[in-house]
Amino acid sequence: MKDLQEILKITREVGWGAAKLLRSYYKGTAPDPDLNVQYKQNEPVTLADVAVSQYILSKLQEAFGNEEFGYISEETYKTQHGKNSADLVWIIDPLDGTRDFIDKTGEYAIHIALVQDTRPILVVVAIPEAEKLYYATKGGGTFVESVNGSLPLKVTADKSIEDLTLVVSRSHRNERLEYLLQNLPCQKQKAIGSVGCKVTAIVEQQADIYISLSGKSAPKDWDMAAPELILTEAGGKFTHFDGKPLEYNTGDINQWGGLLASSSEDHETLCQKAEQILVEFAAK
Repeated sequence: MKDLQEILKITREVGWGAAKLLRSYYKGTAPDPDLNVQYKQNEPVTLADVAVSQYILSKLQEAFGNEEFGYISEETYKTQHGKNSADLVWIIDPLDGTRDFIDKTGEYAIHIALVQDTRPILVVVAIPEAEKLYYATKGGGTFVESVNGSLPLKVTADKSIEDLTLVVSRSHRNERLEYLLQNLPCQKQKAIGSVGCKVTAIVEQQADIYISLSGKSAPKDWDMAAPELILTEAGGKFTHFDGKPLEYNTGDINQWGGLLASSSEDHETLCQKAEQILVEFAAK
């Protein structure tokens, strides 16, 4: 395998190139600016998703080939079956936060994660409108890159549980999640689109907690793999409610159940609290 730092350098370049391409669609300056929005399972897909996916895949495959690397992208996974058997697998979301992209909130992101044995080892989250790119390697910390260069990022965990701010979706809400959020000890909320934007808000200390709760559908590997490592390498935690780590490329691309991401030293307490609240909800 190529050196991890060398892989990271190339991945950051691909992330910046993808951000530039995606932003051209957002601003309507792409060669074919009509987004041609279509709906698959009630979720919007645009020409931008497809173009950026093709760009990322072609650049990564050009750099790393197909021998020891597998590729799972939101736009191509349906043609693949089961778990990718390569040692190292790229998991790609060319446009996380499509609704926010269409609605022009600016809160959309690009996720690129390299996974080994079901766990991320190198990731990039690009936020085109902020002109920032976040990156992390396992054991190597989290950094944010802008035109001014790169800076290391660390979360601080010194707030009381009542003072924590939850970052929530504008669109993906259901009754169970609403009940859970209403009954947590922390009641401050901030609406932000895209998982990448939510988690980087936690890393930038603008929020403290993000909760994902699957309903009829669940978030996918490409929603979580890159943001997870960005948060954990900055000192945060990202687990299932029962404390188990997330796993990727297992053959099921869905991340079922309750997931909690936080910068808080009360992470375990919040997880237990969330489980209790859901038991109460089920008994209603």
